[in-house]
This record gives sequence, structure tokens and C-alpha cells, in this order.
Amino acid sequence: MVAQSLSSLLQRASIDDHEEVLQACTNSLSKNKSDLNAHHIKIIALLKLDRYEDALRVFETGGDDLKRRASFEYAYALYKIGKLNESMTVLSQSERSRGVNHLDAQVSYRAEQFRRAADLYEQLSQDKEAHRHEDNDLSINSWATDAQLQWKGEPEHVRHDRPSREDLESFETTFNAACLNIARGALPQGEVLLNRAKNICQTSEDLTPEDRAAELLPIAVQHLYVLIRLGKNEEAEALLKEISVDDIHELSTKKIARNNIVLARQTATNPFTLYKSLHSTPDATNNDRLFDFQDNTLVGNAHAADLLVQKYDGMVRSTAKALAKSSCPSTESGTNLLSVYNAAGQAEGQDGAKALKKIVPLLERRPKDLGLLLTVVQLYVKAGNTTSAITAMERSLRSLEESISEADQDARFNPGLLSTLVSLYQLEGRKLQIRSTLGQAASYWQKKPEAPTSLLRAAATSLLHSDDKADLVAAGDLFRSLHQKDSADRIAIAGYVASQATLDYSQVESQLDRLPAIGELVGDVDVSALESAGIMPSASVAAAAFAKARKRSATDKEGQVKKRVRHSRLPKDYDPAKQADPERWLPIRDRSSYRPKGKKGKQRAAERTQGGAVNESLDSSAQQKPASTVVSNKQNKKKKGKR
Repeated sequence: MVAQSLSSLLQRASIDDHEEVLQACTNSLSKNKSDLNAHHIKIIALLKLDRYEDALRVFETGGDDLKRRASFEYAYALYKIGKLNESMTVLSQSERSRGVNHLDAQVSYRAEQFRRAADLYEQLSQDKEAHRHEDNDLSINSWATDAQLQWKGEPEHVRHDRPSREDLESFETTFNAACLNIARGALPQGEVLLNRAKNICQTSEDLTPEDRAAELLPIAVQHLYVLIRLGKNEEAEALLKEISVDDIHELSTKKIARNNIVLARQTATNPFTLYKSLHSTPDATNNDRLFDFQDNTLVGNAHAADLLVQKYDGMVRSTAKALAKSSCPSTESGTNLLSVYNAAGQAEGQDGAKALKKIVPLLERRPKDLGLLLTVVQLYVKAGNTTSAITAMERSLRSLEESISEADQDARFNPGLLSTLVSLYQLEGRKLQIRSTLGQAASYWQKKPEAPTSLLRAAATSLLHSDDKADLVAAGDLFRSLHQKDSADRIAIAGYVASQATLDYSQVESQLDRLPAIGELVGDVDVSALESAGIMPSASVAAAAFAKARKRSATDKEGQVKKRVRHSRLPKDYDPAKQADPERWLPIRDRSSYRPKGKKGKQRAAERTQGGAVNESLDSSAQQKPASTVVSNKQNKKKKGKR
């Protein structure tokens, strides 16, 4: 009887009759609470009404049987309230279908598992017959996923490069293509695509005026960010008139919009106004949360405002509370950013040696705090003390190396952390330490299923410069493993040939044909221009030549740059047409024009003249006079005064 009433109701109901369907299911369940069919229909009606919390309560009432029967709806309800991990668990246990794959891709996207989302969208796109009516949606979502991969720092997994003509016919795809260019740092190209997306949206006949206004707001907010980055302040001011923050319904977009508006209006002249503006929008929750790269930027801006208004104690407490909930060590950018601002609060706005005096003791107590470590390193480098920066890094890495935790070991050989250490070694010319550090990291990551390619390539390249046969063998093994991962990697092939050519040429002779010919590499080089330009000298030769040029003699007239003399330093009777006396810097008696006056002056001049006649009588009398005579005369001299 219940099933018949529900069936007849659904036959009469229109697609907008969700409230009526919900009421009928409620009446049916009041008579039979174990009716799974009524529970299932009620859940669908609640989802249509966006009542996700109520739908989950129905699932809890229906039990495990209902969750298994309506696993898709259960995963969707969990996804909509932001329980992404639980939703992915339910989907992993569900029977695979096209709808499940769509939801799985969307959940993976919101969970910031962008590589998984990209793989799922590519899998959905391969079924040409099934996705014929989904072309636009799949294109929009795949472009958005690639933009997020670029922002997350995984450009090697990005599948799109340039938008096609079909992509540029939709404002959603054009907007996502603009976001991908912005993430790559190609801001001018991103601005062009944003303007195109805006024009397409404004002229679209498929949108109502309300929908058109809602779609234009995110485009304007993103465009404002680009204008700020490009320094187009006047255009940014004009664009502010098109953005009404109160009309933005999504809290995440509203928070980004308010942040960009504050920066565009340059309210930093009053730090308290800046602080109030950045904290005026509440944080988004559930499925409207910011992505990590967005949240990190806005959190950094908020803490910077805390520093400007000198809320040091509050910032230290809030960041310490957040850090206590995260693992240590952590390679997450958000966690390390909190450590940086915690250190800034501890330093109370001070810099240099004063800041180090307060922060270094913290690092001694928390040697595994990577954000704090990098802060200390930055302060040492800024002060020109590279040696202390290296010592601090080596001490923290040693504490990680002594740990048995796998997470600590992964942090110890983190590529970003090691690149900082290698850069410090390069500043001091420590080539052996560079080779040793990269070699240890390569040995560690080779045992892992997903080794960082950039680190292995850097380690192998560093080992190539060694004269040790074992290092060359290790470099060859690394380049061989890189080539096995990517057979089209010419760097791996060239590195393998270079490492093995001096050891066993027969092993690499067959690989030579796969390398580009020398003519291809130098085909676009203008040899004549290089010959006419000459060979650039090394740094030491250039420095010596510069020093020689600075010490050029005054008599060298060729290529000499005439020095400008200030008018105030010139004499009053200065005549630029008259040549100055070249002996004007010599004492008067040493000049060639000097003519002594009187008998004694002429006699002294004759005695000083080099190469002149010598008065032998004066010379012999001076040699015969004993030294004691001079002393006795000095001692026998009578003093003046009263007798």
C-alpha cells in the first residue's frame, strides 16, 4: 500500500516537487520505519533541497543496509558537508560507474588530490560515446584541475598547454585557462584570457541577469589580483567599482575579494584599518573552504597585519596552538608558515642580531621545526654569516638523521631543504660537501617508489664532476634509472653516456645515435657574431682587467676618460684654454723654473743639484769630526736664565 502510494505520487510529481515528495516519505515512514525504499526516496528529496545534514541523519536512522543501498547518495552528502575522507572511503567501496567516477573526481579535487582527479577526468574523457553530452563539463573540470596542479607546484602532471578554439568559446573554460596561465606566472596572457572570459559571459544568452552577475564577480576578483601583481593601480581602482563584496555568496570567494580590495586600496598606511579589513570576513566552512595555497597567503596577510599592530603575544599563542595540532617535522607550507610567524612574534618585530638572540634558543629546543630553522638560516644569510647558517642546518639535519621515524627521514632528505643547504655550500665553495649531500639523498630516494626526479638528476650531475670511479658508476646508475622512468629524457641519456664513456665505451656506443647531432645544437648559433664579440674572460681575468683599468697612468691618453671637475674647486683665474703647469703639484724649490736668490740660496741649490760638483773640503771635514764632539757641545751649552 505504501509502495503504491509513493509510486503514484512520484508519477504525478514534477521535478520541483521535492517538498511534496519529502512529506509523502515522512508519512510513509511513520507507518513503517524499516521501509528502505521510502528512506532512499526521502534522502534524494533532501539532497535536492540542499539539506545535507538532514540526509545524513536519515542515513544514521536507516543503518548500514541503507548506506550500502544508497552509497552514491551517502558519499555525496558527506562530500557536501566537507567530510572528504569519509566520502572517498564510501566511494572506494562502491560499485564503479560513470556517476561514481564523476563524484570521485570531484571529491578528489576538493581534497586537493589533483593528480587523482586529473586521472579520473582523463579516464572519463576516453569513453567518447558515453561522454558526448559531457564534453563541456569535462573540459571545464580538467582545465581547473590542471590550474590547481600548477599552483600546487606539480607542473610535470599538467596536461593542458594552450586553449583550443573550442575551449575559448566557453567563459568557464577560458577563465580556467586564464587561471592556469596566472599560476605559471604568465600574468599578461592571463589578463587577456580574463578579458575574453568576461566578454563571453556578458554576451551569453544562456544566462539570466542574476546568473550573469554572479559569474562575473569571480572573474573580476581574479582580474583584480592580476592587476595588482602587474602594478596597474589605476586600472585596479577602476575595477573596484564592479566588485560588490556583499553580493558574493561564497565565503571563500568573499574572503579573497576583500583581501584583494584591501591591497588594491593600499590601506596599509593605517595598520589598524588594514587589520580590521582583513579580519572582517568569517572563515569558510564545510565544502566552501579555501585551498591550501589560498589559505596560506591569506593567513600570512592576517599575521602580517598582527605584526603591524604589535599583537605579538596573541600571534605567538595562536600560532603555537595551531602548531601543537600538526606533526613535527612537517614539510607542509602552511605549517612552516605558522612557524615563521611564531618566530616573528617571539622577536617582537626585531631583525638581525636582536632577532637571532631570541629565536636561536627556540631552535635549540625545537630542532625539528623546519619553518623555524629556515627563519634562522634566512637571518644568518641576511647578516652575511653563511657559516652559522650552515652550522644550524647541519645540526637540525643531524637530529632528524638520528631518528628512526620514517617521516623524520623523509624530512631529512626533503629536496627543498637540501637545495637550501646545497646553495649555502655553493656560497662557500664546499664542493665535496655538495657531492656528499646529494649522493646520500639519491641513495635514500632510490629505495622509494616515487623518487623526486629533480633531486636525482642534480645528484647524478654532481657526481659526474668527480674523479672517483665509484662516483662515476653511481652517476651512471642514477641516469639509467631516470631513463627507465622516462625513455624520452635526453638529459638522462646524455648523462649516462658521459658517466660511462671513460669507463666502458662499448656500453654506451649504441646510445650515441639517440643523442641530438652537434649540428642541431649549434645550428642557430651565429659563429661570425661570436668571433667578432671575442671570448668572454673568466671572473678573475675580468677583475684583473678592471683593476688595471682603474690604475691606468695619467700619461696614457688612448681611451682615457676625462674626469669632470667641480666648478667650485677651480681657481678664480682658471682659463680652460690655457694648459696647466704639469709641475704645479711639486714644491717650488723642486720645479725646473725655480731660481734661488742671494749667495747662500745659490750655494744650497748647487749642493742639492744631482750630478753637480762636490765640495770635498766640506765632506772631509764632516767625516773627520768625531761623534763625541757633537755630544760634548750639546752637553756644555749653557742654559739661559738668572745666574
